[in-house]
Amino acid sequence: MKQQLALVDCNNFYVSCERVFRPDLKNVPLVVLSNNDGCVVSRSNEAKALGIKMAQPWFECKALAEEHGILALSSNYALYADLSNRVMSILSTYSPRHEVYSIDECFVDLTGTPQLKEVSYQMRERVMAWTDIPVCVGIGPTKTLAKLANHIAKKHPRSKGVFNYNDLTDAQQDKLLSQIEVGEVWGVGRRLSARLAEHGIQTVQDLRAAHTATLRAEFGVVIEKVQRELQGTVCIDLQEMVPNKKQIVSSRSFGQMVREVEVLKDAMSTFVANACTKLRAQGSHASLIQVFLHTNRFRSDLPQYNPSFTLPLPQPTNDSLVVNRWADYLVGRLFKPGYEYKKAGITLGEIAPVGQYQADWLEPSQATDTRLMDALDGLNKRFGRGTVKVSTQGAYQSWQMRQERKSPSYTTDWDSVPCV
Repeated sequence: MKQQLALVDCNNFYVSCERVFRPDLKNVPLVVLSNNDGCVVSRSNEAKALGIKMAQPWFECKALAEEHGILALSSNYALYADLSNRVMSILSTYSPRHEVYSIDECFVDLTGTPQLKEVSYQMRERVMAWTDIPVCVGIGPTKTLAKLANHIAKKHPRSKGVFNYNDLTDAQQDKLLSQIEVGEVWGVGRRLSARLAEHGIQTVQDLRAAHTATLRAEFGVVIEKVQRELQGTVCIDLQEMVPNKKQIVSSRSFGQMVREVEVLKDAMSTFVANACTKLRAQGSHASLIQVFLHTNRFRSDLPQYNPSFTLPLPQPTNDSLVVNRWADYLVGRLFKPGYEYKKAGITLGEIAPVGQYQADWLEPSQATDTRLMDALDGLNKRFGRGTVKVSTQGAYQSWQMRQERKSPSYTTDWDSVPCV
């Protein structure tokens, strides 16, 4: 039986989330901005039609925004994550085999589902009815073809938001793929598209029909897997369980330049808390930390300094207090006065499950008491992130990212619940 793998993708997800609680924005050209309100990361169809580009710096769009009344909002990650969880929860009821691929995408295995077409439309309608988030459904025998089918479902109104590649004859597949640029294929970016074009591969059909041995010799095994997926051979399996992270990075660009070491240490405490929370959530500990500081590389008029330091820990840990002491020490070592710092962060490495580590005979074994961190995580989960924090965290606000246009956290903050 041919696999029926559906990719369900939320349309203009961040914008759609903002419109759930703001029906007055339904037909308004709307964009959502990245951290510090820097670049466009989500656009409504109306904003796309006016020429707003993805990842375009907002300062370049201001004149166009004033002319056409384009509204810009800051990213509201708490809202987006919560609505994403609701969408994924609905999709999980359609199949025990599914993979949450990103915040707005989910693969669902519908192989063997009776009345597949009706179920696909029902899936789309139910997500819309229960969350007010519009989605499109693309179905194919492989992940790559399901992604391509989703692209078609979005671009062609006749599909009404659902497209099944498996329903096409061989001739129809050839004709369709010859009309789609190779850059639309999952995993083929701008640079790779340009390289493929030099070899006469400009459409998806060109890539599918290319000589496999030559393709692998020129572009490697990854592009060969993409080609085989386009030919209907499964090379990328469904990941039903999300693998534990081997490296955790927590960093942020500051809302304004930072010149004092105390402010840097305050910011680093927040990054440590976020990273260690993720570490404990997957039941792991880290044996290595790296701290880095960056000045603004776009300011050629300012002196540049981008230090980093990697430190093996005496004992693997996921304790925020322990990691924070080392991070605080490293910031003090790396900091130099006279520079304006724009970004900082911490990386946790050599991550392994708790209890699995190579003991050091020269270091005394340390008993690990997890009660304090368990209590901290429990309180922050119940009452909101940052409710309980270490003493060095939150003393300064000047480094916090700019969110001048942020909407309320309608679903995760009692004070922001809308009144009707």
